[in-house]
Amino acid sequence: MQAELELRDKVLTLVIKGDLDQLTLTKDYWVSIDANAKKQLQGAARLMVCLNDVDRADSAGLAWLINLKRDLKHNNVDVSIHDSPTKLIALAKLSNADSFLV
Repeated sequence: MQAELELRDKVLTLVIKGDLDQLTLTKDYWVSIDANAKKQLQGAARLMVCLNDVDRADSAGLAWLINLKRDLKHNNVDVSIHDSPTKLIALAKLSNADSFLV
């Protein structure tokens, strides 16, 4: 899994690529980024998460996204998730967590 911050149409965007699963995720996003990235996120106050390039996601990926939203909300960053894969949406519905993917 790769996660890159980009500026797209004047909106700070976190682009997730690859597999978002238990094999590729070792720690929460907020813990894994450096102080400069944290400062950039807090300065933006809004982040769009793009999942268009996610190949596969499992329950660990869903938990990672939920924790991402929690951590950023705690740091006053509004998060919106876009282009969720169909299988991730189905998993979120089964887990009664589909509201987190909005």
